Amino acid sequence: MDLLIAFAVTLVLITVVSLRFRISPFFTLIGGSILFGLMAGMTPDETFLGIVSGVGKVFSSFGIIILCGAVIAKILQEEHLIGQIVADIRRLVKDPRNIAGVSGYLLAVPITCCVTAYIMLNPILESCEKDPRRRNILLYLAAVGSIVSYALVYPTPVVIPLFDAFSGGMSPLLFDAISIPLSLAVLAAILFAFRWADKGGAGNEPASQCPATIPAEGQEGIHWRAWAPFIVILLAIPVAFLVLHLSHVSMINFIMLAGAATAIIMAKRETRTSGLSQAAKHAGLIIFDICGAGALGFVIVASGFATEALGRLTLLIPIILVPFILAALIETAQGSRVVTAVITAEVLAGTVVANGIHPVPLILLISAGSCIVSYVTDPFFWLVQRTTGDTIGAVVKYYTLPIALAGAGIFCVAIGLEYLVF
Repeated sequence: MDLLIAFAVTLVLITVVSLRFRISPFFTLIGGSILFGLMAGMTPDETFLGIVSGVGKVFSSFGIIILCGAVIAKILQEEHLIGQIVADIRRLVKDPRNIAGVSGYLLAVPITCCVTAYIMLNPILESCEKDPRRRNILLYLAAVGSIVSYALVYPTPVVIPLFDAFSGGMSPLLFDAISIPLSLAVLAAILFAFRWADKGGAGNEPASQCPATIPAEGQEGIHWRAWAPFIVILLAIPVAFLVLHLSHVSMINFIMLAGAATAIIMAKRETRTSGLSQAAKHAGLIIFDICGAGALGFVIVASGFATEALGRLTLLIPIILVPFILAALIETAQGSRVVTAVITAEVLAGTVVANGIHPVPLILLISAGSCIVSYVTDPFFWLVQRTTGDTIGAVVKYYTLPIALAGAGIFCVAIGLEYLVF
């Protein structure tokens, strides 16, 4: 079968199965891997060997990172330290809407999961507003803020596979020097848009209406214990580069282990065991879903799709648009930004598309594409719908649309960087 047709059929069936049966993405992606491999003319043995190789490659890249992020998140949650982090943010940011967006943005990166960051913030933000509509605005902003940093800032599971595939030896610090200001500008634009669209809404009540973020036991200073794992992660970066001379792949694993070890050491005995147990379960779900993406991506590449189908696709549209459109299609089909990043990196690595675009705009184009359609195949979409209790139309308005506009803005910046800077 024609590889473009096989790819399209696989994406359509993954979408249908996801919507119809709501089963784990791991099984839909593994099923898609088998289907695509056989339609592409691979033998059953070649297909399953590709699946095993893809799963192993992704697990080796993300296993430690995601588990460490889950350990930090669950131990902080068990120790009731997330409220203290939000309280510290509130000293600098008074508007509850800004608190929600900034908290989601800050927590998603070291925790390595935007969904986990949102779940942790949910009970705190719900206590900030009594009015249901205003409370929901805070939840939407926390969700959108977490996605903005998750899709743009190194090191997250979205950016790592893209950076590994396309960086060409570029320093991650150089990439973040561009992506962090861009992500903050996108977040600021979203916060402004919510304020403009909801005049008289959340944020006009006094700041004291956030009881869950009041410092415990009369503490007025910064809650260093709550921030300790993140501080250690930052301090471990120069140690990794200047003392241990680690590569960026080794560095990210090293600093995340340092942060997780700090959280474990500082935890009380009674919460350490439960936190580690919950973290293992949570990380396992995330890791296996990403491994399913690795399997599909590896099979797609092994089939020859990257050289044949992309060569034909570039005849129809400009090369600069290929990464963006490909990422948007994959995101639409299965809904996970990490899966989108893994598969897109596998498909584009070493092709004329990757060689023809500077690494920074290329990574940004894929990140932008992963934000364009956050709809019914996106598990985060349904989580936000359940926690807010809003209609699907309202979730589209306050979750899907802002993320899509963020993706469009990132796309424009990426195009500008490619043609005007690089």
